[in-house]
Amino acid sequence: MMRMISPIIFIFSLLLFSCHAAVQDFCVADLTAPDTPAGYACKKAANVTVDDFVFSGLGVAANTTGTFNKAAVTPAFVAQFPGVNGLGFSFARLDMEPGGVVPIHTHPGASEAILVLEGKITAGFVSSANTVYYKTLKKGDVFIFPQGLLHFQVNAGSTHVQVFVTFSSANPGLQILDLSLFSNDFPSELVAATSFLDIPQIKKLKAFFGGTG
Repeated sequence: MMRMISPIIFIFSLLLFSCHAAVQDFCVADLTAPDTPAGYACKKAANVTVDDFVFSGLGVAANTTGTFNKAAVTPAFVAQFPGVNGLGFSFARLDMEPGGVVPIHTHPGASEAILVLEGKITAGFVSSANTVYYKTLKKGDVFIFPQGLLHFQVNAGSTHVQVFVTFSSANPGLQILDLSLFSNDFPSELVAATSFLDIPQIKKLKAFFGGTG
């Protein structure tokens, strides 16, 4: 019996790997098609140009004027950079002014790595065991955030900060904790019950972030 099972497992493994083998050179996103868990459908090869594989926006500082957190991100995800569709990575640029902060957030679909190009930041994440890993980074330092874990960045200096960011997905997703709690119609009573915050503080935060309820 075991002699029969081994070849079957081997053949099944070959079939499994074959299913994931690349059958074409690339799959530039057709942004007119629906976005799905597997990514966008491929643009017709006749409509693909070299510009689908080039993104030029990361050389210009993002506009932080008027942002509540004195920070802004320039994304080069699949929606802005169709050529990364299906490749398992994407990019972004983070700019922060003095006093700037990227609030606690998570990327459900990707791990993240950052490279500090200018300035100084404090960055960190919280593990599923509630251990906090954080460090103040200077120019040239790299920090990684494992997929799905809550993390943050804070401008730790008195000058402009520029950070290069890369993700392990063409569409990493984003959920900011403060916005999830206070920028929507999540009833204040339920926020209080699930977060142990006082109702007056919750209403103050809802007013700041534009929430109701």
